[in-house]
Amino acid sequence: MFNDLFPIVWQDFHFLRPQFLWLLLPVILVALIGFLSMRSVVKWKKVISPHLRPYVITKGNEKVKIWMNMLLLTGFSLGVFALAGPTWKRIQQPGQELETPVVILLDLSQSMMAEDLQPNRLERAKFKINDLFKHNPRARVALIGFAGTAHTIVPLTRDYDIITSHIDGLKPSVMPFPGSDLSAALVMADSVMKVTTAPGTVVVFTDDFDDGSFDAVQKFTQNNNNKVRIVPMNTVSGSEVLSSRNTPLKDKDGHIVFSSLNENELSKLAALDRVEVSQLTLDDSDVEIIANEIKANLKFVDKPEEKKDDWRDAGLLLVIPSAFFLLLWFRKGWVLYSLFFLMLTSCSNSTRFEDLWYTKDYQGQRLSNKNDFAEAAEHYQNPMRKGVAFFKAGKYEDAIREFKTDTSAMGSYNLGLAYFENGDTLAAKMAFDQAVEKDPGFDHARSNQQLLQRITAGEDKMSVENAHEVPPEQQAKNRQNKSMEDLSGGGQEATKKDMEKSRLEETAESDIHKGKELDEVPDDIEVTKPDQNSKILMRKVDDDPSLFLKKKFAYQVKKYQIKPREDENSW
Repeated sequence: MFNDLFPIVWQDFHFLRPQFLWLLLPVILVALIGFLSMRSVVKWKKVISPHLRPYVITKGNEKVKIWMNMLLLTGFSLGVFALAGPTWKRIQQPGQELETPVVILLDLSQSMMAEDLQPNRLERAKFKINDLFKHNPRARVALIGFAGTAHTIVPLTRDYDIITSHIDGLKPSVMPFPGSDLSAALVMADSVMKVTTAPGTVVVFTDDFDDGSFDAVQKFTQNNNNKVRIVPMNTVSGSEVLSSRNTPLKDKDGHIVFSSLNENELSKLAALDRVEVSQLTLDDSDVEIIANEIKANLKFVDKPEEKKDDWRDAGLLLVIPSAFFLLLWFRKGWVLYSLFFLMLTSCSNSTRFEDLWYTKDYQGQRLSNKNDFAEAAEHYQNPMRKGVAFFKAGKYEDAIREFKTDTSAMGSYNLGLAYFENGDTLAAKMAFDQAVEKDPGFDHARSNQQLLQRITAGEDKMSVENAHEVPPEQQAKNRQNKSMEDLSGGGQEATKKDMEKSRLEETAESDIHKGKELDEVPDDIEVTKPDQNSKILMRKVDDDPSLFLKKKFAYQVKKYQIKPREDENSW
């Protein structure tokens, strides 16, 4: 273990923790006290009779006492030097193995509705993405949709079913702005892949190839080590671009827009470093090549540069002799001091005082009790506790990452709550489905499963089947306004009393009330079972998942003030 430490290179010798050398002062002080006590004994010899000395002051051999004090000084000194961390040799850092990410860029512009590829370009691209997942690239994959702006549809995940469930509802109307801004999509892909330093792969499904696309891809590859695989979703013969009304789309000059494969631009793109253009095939052989390439380069070994503080700590070499000398110096009354120094020596690698006494999970629990959940999450080592702390701190992406490591029913349940708070309703439902499948008696998970089932399926309790006639005596007694001059019950000149009177007649007596769709999750992550006697009228949610994405993208545009390029085409 320590064979590579010798011989000692004295010109490189230094201490990693030199502040511990100050402990030599109390060690020297203890040794001085020991030697001074021996001198006081010598003075008493002059006044005490020799035959009484063995019973009064002389305890043991004088030479033994000197050696015991020397052992004390040596043992404590070695312990202090061990704490200080002597070193003279650098650490040979092994390579760090990382997993390469994959980001799929899907063009959702209006030209993707052209029908030169059957049934249309967009649907064919969806087929290709599903085929890519069937060949299991085994990497974490993210999905980004782009038109006039770019938006993350699904972040990096190994659950390909979540991505395929989002793909089905994608169409141009989901995007807040028309166009085909590939540069914005590449910027978004770069931000998604920054979770790791490993170079990733960007797979682009688009039909728009022009000078702007070439410049965007060239800039992207120059700024990082990521690969770009382009899958062209159009043909040389091309097709007219249809509008949302299924009529030919016209440009600002009144000409019908025609989109076809730009072979010259594709040739220029293929000539770029780390850029490959795949030949579109009728079967799945094109995406199979991409999947196999991703699997072949799935692992990346990162060899960071050596840092100045990457030195081999040789303090452990001094622990054994220090313990040996202290055991030889085993005297009554000094045992507690010896154990104290031994404990400090054995904990020489500890950098925090709390680590000497408390485990990381206990430190995290103490921080959680103070409602400092963000800091507590950094201390927890248990994935479940760490995930709960991230959840309570509002860091739902981190909570999702931790809950994924727990394969129990409770782990899937908590994962569903984190997905829901993160805005991914479909993923939340799938997580609750897994929780119920693992534990059919998990009532909380089943309640949330049924609730999200109604949300995603668009269940409407105000349907005709649930309607019933109100008895005549319970019907509101609304009166007809017979005079054109009578403004009671509302209007510009109506009084507050008239308005209140009219509104009272418009209020129906019912025990049904409107409820928000899980606006909040309880702080303790446990969800109480809903009262079966109360009637909650859920607001109707359309069964088309694309509406959820449309609202999500519109919210992002408004919140972050995202705007498309001024020169962007409407297709």
